[in-house]
Amino acid sequence: MQLAPNFLAKRPLTAEYDFAGIVEKENGTEFEVGDSVFGFIHVSITLKTRQGTLAEYALVPNICVTKRPFNIDVIHASGLTLAGLTAWQSLNCTHLEAGQTLFIYGGSTAVGLFAIQIAKARGIKVVASASGKNQGLVRKMGADEFIDYTKEPIHKYLTSHPPSPKFHGIIDAYGLSDPSLYTHSAAYMAPDGVFVTTTPAPHRISLREIGYLVKTLTAITWPAWLGGIPREFKSDISTRPWW
Repeated sequence: MQLAPNFLAKRPLTAEYDFAGIVEKENGTEFEVGDSVFGFIHVSITLKTRQGTLAEYALVPNICVTKRPFNIDVIHASGLTLAGLTAWQSLNCTHLEAGQTLFIYGGSTAVGLFAIQIAKARGIKVVASASGKNQGLVRKMGADEFIDYTKEPIHKYLTSHPPSPKFHGIIDAYGLSDPSLYTHSAAYMAPDGVFVTTTPAPHRISLREIGYLVKTLTAITWPAWLGGIPREFKSDISTRPWW
Protein backbone atom coordinates (compact mmCIF):
# COMPACT_ATOMS: atom_id res chain seq x y z
CA MET A 1 0.00 0.00 0.00
CA GLN A 2 2.97 2.32 0.57
CA LEU A 3 5.40 1.31 -2.17
CA ALA A 4 3.34 2.12 -5.27
CA PRO A 5 3.45 5.77 -6.34
CA ASN A 6 0.08 7.49 -6.45
CA PHE A 7 -0.10 7.65 -10.25
CA LEU A 8 -0.17 3.84 -10.13
CA ALA A 9 -2.11 3.26 -6.92
CA LYS A 10 -4.57 6.09 -7.69
CA ARG A 11 -5.42 6.62 -4.05
CA PRO A 12 -7.76 6.63 -2.21
CA LEU A 13 -7.97 2.87 -2.68
CA THR A 14 -10.10 0.89 -0.25
CA ALA A 15 -8.07 -1.94 1.23
CA GLU A 16 -8.60 -5.68 1.59
CA TYR A 17 -10.06 -8.44 -0.56
CA ASP A 18 -11.70 -11.04 1.72
CA PHE A 19 -15.22 -10.62 3.01
CA ALA A 20 -18.18 -12.33 4.64
CA GLY A 21 -21.67 -10.88 4.73
CA ILE A 22 -25.28 -10.96 3.59
CA VAL A 23 -26.59 -10.74 0.03
CA GLU A 24 -28.47 -7.44 -0.42
CA LYS A 25 -29.23 -7.83 -4.12
CA GLU A 26 -28.87 -11.05 -6.12
CA ASN A 27 -28.70 -9.42 -9.60
CA GLY A 28 -29.95 -12.51 -11.43
CA THR A 29 -27.52 -14.94 -9.79
CA GLU A 30 -28.26 -18.20 -7.96
CA PHE A 31 -28.15 -16.37 -4.62
CA GLU A 32 -31.11 -14.95 -2.74
CA VAL A 33 -31.43 -11.79 -0.70
CA GLY A 34 -30.47 -12.62 2.89
CA ASP A 35 -28.08 -15.48 2.03
CA SER A 36 -24.99 -15.66 4.25
CA VAL A 37 -21.98 -15.70 1.94
CA PHE A 38 -18.23 -15.26 1.91
CA GLY A 39 -15.63 -14.73 -0.79
CA PHE A 40 -13.16 -12.19 -2.08
CA ILE A 41 -12.84 -9.43 -4.63
CA HIS A 42 -10.48 -10.34 -7.46
CA VAL A 43 -7.47 -8.06 -7.69
CA SER A 44 -8.35 -7.30 -11.32
CA ILE A 45 -11.78 -6.08 -10.17
CA THR A 46 -10.23 -3.98 -7.42
CA LEU A 47 -7.95 -2.27 -9.91
CA LYS A 48 -10.86 -1.44 -12.20
CA THR A 49 -13.54 -0.49 -9.66
CA ARG A 50 -11.35 0.79 -6.77
CA GLN A 51 -13.31 -1.48 -4.44
CA GLY A 52 -12.04 -3.04 -1.25
CA THR A 53 -13.80 -5.02 1.43
CA LEU A 54 -13.20 -2.59 4.29
CA ALA A 55 -16.51 -1.03 3.31
CA GLU A 56 -20.22 -1.46 3.94
CA TYR A 57 -21.05 -2.88 0.49
CA ALA A 58 -19.20 -4.67 -2.29
CA LEU A 59 -20.35 -5.48 -5.83
CA VAL A 60 -18.70 -8.66 -7.12
CA PRO A 61 -19.35 -11.36 -9.74
CA ASN A 62 -21.05 -14.50 -8.45
CA ILE A 63 -17.90 -16.53 -9.21
CA CYS A 64 -16.23 -14.67 -6.32
CA VAL A 65 -18.91 -15.63 -3.79
CA THR A 66 -20.16 -18.83 -2.19
CA LYS A 67 -22.60 -19.61 0.60
CA ARG A 68 -21.16 -19.72 4.07
CA PRO A 69 -21.36 -23.14 5.73
CA PHE A 70 -23.34 -23.16 8.97
CA ASN A 71 -20.37 -24.53 10.93
CA ILE A 72 -18.17 -21.53 10.07
CA ASP A 73 -18.99 -18.21 11.71
CA VAL A 74 -18.77 -14.86 9.93
CA ILE A 75 -15.48 -13.82 11.51
CA HIS A 76 -13.64 -17.00 10.52
CA ALA A 77 -15.20 -17.10 7.06
CA SER A 78 -14.05 -13.54 6.39
CA GLY A 79 -10.43 -14.62 6.60
CA LEU A 80 -10.55 -17.87 4.65
CA THR A 81 -10.59 -17.06 0.98
CA LEU A 82 -7.44 -15.36 -0.24
CA ALA A 83 -5.00 -17.02 2.15
CA GLY A 84 -6.63 -20.41 1.63
CA LEU A 85 -6.56 -20.15 -2.16
CA THR A 86 -2.97 -18.91 -2.11
CA ALA A 87 -1.90 -21.91 -0.03
CA TRP A 88 -3.85 -24.34 -2.21
CA GLN A 89 -2.40 -22.95 -5.44
CA SER A 90 1.14 -22.80 -4.02
CA LEU A 91 0.92 -26.45 -3.05
CA ASN A 92 -0.44 -27.37 -6.47
CA CYS A 93 2.60 -25.68 -8.03
CA THR A 94 4.91 -28.13 -6.26
CA HIS A 95 3.13 -31.19 -7.73
CA LEU A 96 3.89 -33.13 -4.56
CA GLU A 97 2.43 -36.56 -3.95
CA ALA A 98 1.62 -38.50 -0.79
CA GLY A 99 4.76 -39.60 1.00
CA GLN A 100 6.92 -36.76 -0.29
CA THR A 101 8.32 -33.98 1.91
CA LEU A 102 7.47 -30.27 1.84
CA PHE A 103 9.27 -27.45 3.60
CA ILE A 104 7.17 -24.38 4.47
CA TYR A 105 8.94 -21.18 5.41
CA GLY A 106 6.58 -19.02 7.45
CA GLY A 107 4.54 -21.87 8.85
CA SER A 108 2.72 -19.58 11.29
CA THR A 109 1.53 -17.13 8.63
CA ALA A 110 -2.05 -17.38 7.38
CA VAL A 111 -0.88 -18.96 4.11
CA GLY A 112 1.54 -21.22 5.95
CA LEU A 113 -1.10 -22.55 8.35
CA PHE A 114 -3.43 -23.35 5.45
CA ALA A 115 -0.60 -24.97 3.49
CA ILE A 116 0.31 -27.24 6.41
CA GLN A 117 -3.25 -28.51 6.75
CA ILE A 118 -3.81 -29.01 3.01
CA ALA A 119 -0.48 -30.81 2.61
CA LYS A 120 -1.18 -33.13 5.53
CA ALA A 121 -4.63 -33.91 4.10
CA ARG A 122 -2.83 -35.05 0.94
CA GLY A 123 -0.49 -37.34 2.87
CA ILE A 124 2.57 -35.11 2.49
CA LYS A 125 5.21 -34.87 5.21
CA VAL A 126 5.60 -31.26 6.37
CA VAL A 127 8.63 -29.51 7.84
CA ALA A 128 7.78 -25.94 8.83
CA SER A 129 9.69 -22.98 10.19
CA ALA A 130 8.48 -20.15 12.40
CA SER A 131 9.64 -18.34 15.52
CA GLY A 132 9.94 -20.49 18.62
CA LYS A 133 6.88 -18.93 20.26
CA ASN A 134 4.69 -20.31 17.45
CA GLN A 135 5.99 -23.87 17.54
CA GLY A 136 2.92 -25.14 19.38
CA LEU A 137 0.54 -23.60 16.84
CA VAL A 138 2.48 -24.93 13.85
CA ARG A 139 2.63 -28.44 15.28
CA LYS A 140 -1.06 -28.30 16.21
CA MET A 141 -1.87 -27.65 12.55
CA GLY A 142 -0.03 -30.87 11.66
CA ALA A 143 3.64 -30.06 10.98
CA ASP A 144 5.79 -33.17 11.43
CA GLU A 145 8.99 -31.23 12.14
CA PHE A 146 9.69 -27.67 13.28
CA ILE A 147 12.62 -25.30 12.75
CA ASP A 148 13.06 -22.02 14.65
CA TYR A 149 14.28 -19.60 11.99
CA THR A 150 15.25 -16.96 14.60
CA LYS A 151 18.22 -18.99 15.83
CA GLU A 152 20.07 -19.03 12.50
CA PRO A 153 19.37 -17.92 8.92
CA ILE A 154 17.22 -20.70 7.55
CA HIS A 155 19.31 -21.34 4.44
CA LYS A 156 22.44 -21.76 6.59
CA TYR A 157 20.67 -24.15 8.95
CA LEU A 158 19.30 -26.28 6.11
CA THR A 159 22.65 -26.32 4.33
CA SER A 160 24.43 -27.58 7.45
CA HIS A 161 21.52 -29.90 8.37
CA PRO A 162 20.28 -31.18 5.00
CA PRO A 163 17.21 -33.43 5.18
CA SER A 164 17.34 -37.01 3.97
CA PRO A 165 15.78 -37.35 1.53
CA LYS A 166 15.94 -33.76 0.34
CA PHE A 167 12.76 -31.70 0.23
CA HIS A 168 10.59 -32.38 -2.80
CA GLY A 169 9.17 -28.87 -2.63
CA ILE A 170 9.54 -25.60 -0.75
CA ILE A 171 6.86 -22.97 -0.15
CA ASP A 172 7.93 -19.54 1.03
CA ALA A 173 4.66 -18.46 2.66
CA TYR A 174 6.18 -15.28 4.05
CA GLY A 175 7.31 -13.76 0.77
CA LEU A 176 11.01 -13.29 1.38
CA SER A 177 12.71 -10.47 -0.48
CA ASP A 178 16.11 -12.06 0.29
CA PRO A 179 16.52 -14.90 -2.26
CA SER A 180 18.99 -16.90 -0.14
CA LEU A 181 16.51 -19.69 0.64
CA TYR A 182 16.18 -20.27 -3.11
CA THR A 183 19.77 -19.64 -4.20
CA HIS A 184 21.09 -22.25 -1.75
CA SER A 185 18.24 -24.71 -2.38
CA ALA A 186 20.37 -27.25 -4.25
CA ALA A 187 21.82 -28.24 -0.87
CA TYR A 188 18.46 -29.27 0.58
CA MET A 189 15.93 -29.65 -2.26
CA ALA A 190 15.71 -32.56 -4.69
CA PRO A 191 16.76 -31.89 -8.32
CA ASP A 192 13.16 -32.07 -9.56
CA GLY A 193 11.84 -30.04 -6.62
CA VAL A 194 9.94 -26.77 -7.04
CA PHE A 195 10.44 -23.59 -5.03
CA VAL A 196 7.26 -21.51 -4.71
CA THR A 197 7.01 -18.06 -3.16
CA THR A 198 3.94 -15.92 -2.48
CA THR A 199 5.32 -12.44 -3.16
CA PRO A 200 9.04 -12.10 -3.96
CA ALA A 201 8.87 -8.30 -3.73
CA PRO A 202 10.58 -5.65 -1.58
CA HIS A 203 8.82 -5.06 1.73
CA ARG A 204 10.03 -1.47 1.94
CA ILE A 205 11.96 1.05 -0.10
CA SER A 206 15.68 0.71 0.62
CA LEU A 207 18.88 -0.02 -1.26
CA ARG A 208 19.12 -3.36 0.52
CA GLU A 209 15.64 -4.44 -0.59
CA ILE A 210 16.29 -3.29 -4.16
CA GLY A 211 19.51 -5.29 -4.09
CA TYR A 212 17.57 -8.36 -3.00
CA LEU A 213 15.14 -7.84 -5.88
CA VAL A 214 17.99 -7.68 -8.39
CA LYS A 215 19.51 -10.86 -6.92
CA THR A 216 16.15 -12.63 -7.11
CA LEU A 217 15.56 -11.63 -10.74
CA THR A 218 19.09 -12.74 -11.63
CA ALA A 219 18.70 -16.07 -9.82
CA ILE A 220 15.42 -17.01 -11.49
CA THR A 221 16.42 -15.94 -15.01
CA TRP A 222 20.05 -17.07 -15.24
CA PRO A 223 20.17 -20.48 -17.00
CA ALA A 224 21.39 -23.40 -14.89
CA TRP A 225 23.83 -24.43 -17.62
CA LEU A 226 25.51 -21.04 -17.21
CA GLY A 227 25.82 -21.43 -13.45
CA GLY A 228 22.28 -20.49 -12.45
CA ILE A 229 20.23 -22.17 -9.74
CA PRO A 230 19.41 -25.76 -10.83
CA ARG A 231 15.97 -25.70 -9.21
CA GLU A 232 12.63 -24.52 -10.57
CA PHE A 233 11.28 -21.22 -9.22
CA LYS A 234 7.62 -20.23 -9.27
CA SER A 235 5.67 -17.32 -7.84
CA ASP A 236 2.12 -17.98 -6.70
CA ILE A 237 1.17 -14.56 -8.11
CA SER A 238 1.88 -15.77 -11.64
CA THR A 239 -0.45 -18.75 -11.19
CA ARG A 240 -3.50 -16.76 -10.10
CA PRO A 241 -5.93 -16.47 -13.02
CA TRP A 242 -7.34 -13.18 -11.77
CA TRP A 243 -4.01 -11.32 -11.86
